[in-house]
Formats: sequence, C-alpha cells, structure tokens
Amino acid sequence: MLSVLRVIASRAVVLKTIYKSVQAICLLLLLWSKGSYAGDINVAVSSNFIAVAKELVQLFEDQHGVEVSLSFGSTGKLFAQIHYGAPFDLFLAADEERPAKLVALGDAVKDTQFTYAMGKIALYSKSTPLADLSIDQLRVLLSNGLVAMANPKTAPYGVAAQQTLAKMGVLESHNSKRIYGENIAQTYQFIETGNVKLGFVSLSQMIVNPQKSYWLVPEEYYLPLKQDAVLLKSGADNPVAKQFLHFLHSQQALSVIQKHGYGV
Repeated sequence: MLSVLRVIASRAVVLKTIYKSVQAICLLLLLWSKGSYAGDINVAVSSNFIAVAKELVQLFEDQHGVEVSLSFGSTGKLFAQIHYGAPFDLFLAADEERPAKLVALGDAVKDTQFTYAMGKIALYSKSTPLADLSIDQLRVLLSNGLVAMANPKTAPYGVAAQQTLAKMGVLESHNSKRIYGENIAQTYQFIETGNVKLGFVSLSQMIVNPQKSYWLVPEEYYLPLKQDAVLLKSGADNPVAKQFLHFLHSQQALSVIQKHGYGV
C-alpha cells in the first residue's frame, strides 16, 4: 500500500512540474504576442498616397525599430472595411468626411482626426503634351473621346475630377465617355498602359516622374481635398499608432509630404 502511495505521489509531482512548465510556456507566449502587437501597426491608406506613405513609413521604422504594415485602396472601400471590423490601427483617408463618420459611428477615437495633407489633381496624357495647351484646347480634348477618373462614389479624387469637368463646362458632353478606376492608382494605370489617352490623376503621381506630360488643375476648379487621418478604435491602446500620428505632425514628415506635391 505504501509503495502505491509513493508511486501516486511521484506521479503527482511529475504532473505538477509539467503543469508549471506549460503555464510558463503559455505566459511567455502571451508576453511575446503582446510585445509583438505593441511594436506593430496596420495602417489603411488612400491610394493617392502610396509613394509618400512608403517613404514616411521607412523613416518611422528606422527611427523606432517597429514594423508598419500598409494597405492601400479607395477611401470609400477602406471606410467600409474598417466599419465592418478590419483590424486597422490608423486610417489615412483622401477626404475629411469618412474619418468624421468613423468617429460618429464609434469606430474611431474622438479628437484624433486632423488634416495631414491637401491633395491636388492633374490631367495626364502619355501621348499628348498638355502643359502648353490653352483652356479651350483642353476643353476640346475633354469633350471628345474617353476620359479616365477615379470612381466618384468611392474616391474623393474622382469627385474632384467631376467638379473640374463641371467647372470647365464639359461634364455633360455627349461626345465624351468616362471610364472609372476603382481608385486613383488604377486610374493612373489605365493611362500609363495606353488603354486610355487622357485622365485625371493625383499630382503626386506626376511628381514621381518629372518627364510626365500633365496639366495641373487650378485648385479653384474643385473643392479643397483635405486628407484627414484618424486613430481607429482597434488601435486606441497601441502606443506605436499614437507615435505614428504624432510623427505625421513633424517637420520631417511635412517636408516629405510637400516634396510629393501635396499642400500641408
């Protein structure tokens, strides 16, 4: 009987040791996962800001030793993804309307919204020199043939393009057809690949390559393109997300944004 009790006691000690080991491993995994989360952020970014965001993220990562994941898309589609639970920490939109809606819906943190850039649009053609054309000549081009632009339903840059056409008196031209890109990046590709000869893109897409032929649309032709950032609910407790928002206010970040053709 005594030997049986000794065996049971011995097994109990072994089981207790295993249990403590498992607890320790679980605790280490938990701490590791928390540390990993605290060091990384996921940012939803409007497609017009691709080149700038990548440069800003490189600077931020070098300074803070963290990893920033970027997801690009039209402002409207990113807004919908965020509202339905996409795990983003920050939202860099191409307008001020969607971030404000997210705050109102409880999907973003109140009092964190601010304008990080002022967007500008350009008329781009790969085959036709545009810089030296008169307004009347530009009207003729826009009144005939296919014109590409971002979808106004989901992309603020598409709205600005529509407003420009209206200002120039060619929005309802019967001889002109529109092709809508899902976002400003796709719109640029329509023209770059030669599928469309003329279209509205962001000025930043032209700044990347100074050899491009484009006409800078006067800012009075469309409502101000205020591009706002906001801290999202899922990133409210992430200190690195707050650091990145603060970084966007820095002179270093503002210099990069201006270099790419944006107002600040």
